[in-house]
Amino acid sequence: MRAVWITKKGGYDVLQVRETPDPVPKAGEVKVRVKAAGLNFAEVMARQGMYPDAPRLPTIVGYEAAGVIEALGEGVTGLSIGQRVMAMPYFGGHSDVVVPRASEVIPMPEKMSFEEGAALPVTYLTAYHMLFRSACVRPGESILIHAAAGGVGLAMLQLCKTIENLTIFGTASKGKHEIIKGLGVTHAIDYHSADYAAEVLRLTSGKGVDAVFDSLGGKDWSKGFKLLRPAGRLVCFGFSNMSGARSNPFKLIGEAVKIPFYNPMKLMDQNKSVVGVNMGHLWDETALLRSHMAELVKLYEAGIVKPHIDSTFSFDKAGDAHRRIEERKNVGKVLLLP
Repeated sequence: MRAVWITKKGGYDVLQVRETPDPVPKAGEVKVRVKAAGLNFAEVMARQGMYPDAPRLPTIVGYEAAGVIEALGEGVTGLSIGQRVMAMPYFGGHSDVVVPRASEVIPMPEKMSFEEGAALPVTYLTAYHMLFRSACVRPGESILIHAAAGGVGLAMLQLCKTIENLTIFGTASKGKHEIIKGLGVTHAIDYHSADYAAEVLRLTSGKGVDAVFDSLGGKDWSKGFKLLRPAGRLVCFGFSNMSGARSNPFKLIGEAVKIPFYNPMKLMDQNKSVVGVNMGHLWDETALLRSHMAELVKLYEAGIVKPHIDSTFSFDKAGDAHRRIEERKNVGKVLLLP
């Protein structure tokens, strides 16, 4: 098989395409020939040595892929050779062959492309879980979505269409505002030229919002908490502010000391909640994830959910794919194609 390896922590040049023997599915596993694989910010952080869950280097990362079943391990039922599927391996997805557990394989709808299949699992699972399980967003509420034009951001905007009368604040660079407004953002805020917290308070007459979805981390978690109305929820699901900090110890220390600490008494007094989401740590919660995926497939078939593909890169251009995400140029999902 061919795969994109992170050979050591560092820049884009540490990514190498290597060939190794095809893996053989064990009992309960499925061999999938990959047609497209998803790239997420977590994998960019893994390359930088900033993602604690990543396997020891050298390694192959990647949580999601789409392709065709080539072989079934002993005891696998309900799936068949030649079937088009989405695969959610716990790492190893940036390969042209993966062998996930059968429970991590989801049949694709007939009209779904391989690119869409590779773009759906991580971003939409994250968005669905945060909106409907972590924050329980209700009709008539107001929410703030950071990086609204990214993969998770666009997924959230599509899912928000199922909730009536939402007021949505979304942060994105100015060039992406028309896109996110077209997907339902009420107030687009350019974080380059304005203090988003001040803008939210101005636009809400100082009241703030019911939920904040924050992948930035550090000081932004503090700012988000202060923006919450009574009964508000801060959902923390990333730390992109830490990107690049490994090579800059001053930035590393600076971001670390800005991480807020939440006193349960203060949470009680203010009637606010702080929720953490790390989908990688839910990978063994099979029933939960499969129930989420079943709902997402229904929403796809109903035309409500449709992954937005920003760009595709061949394996030997994986560095360019990482760069596009790291420089925050993407609108939607970046994919790797074998």
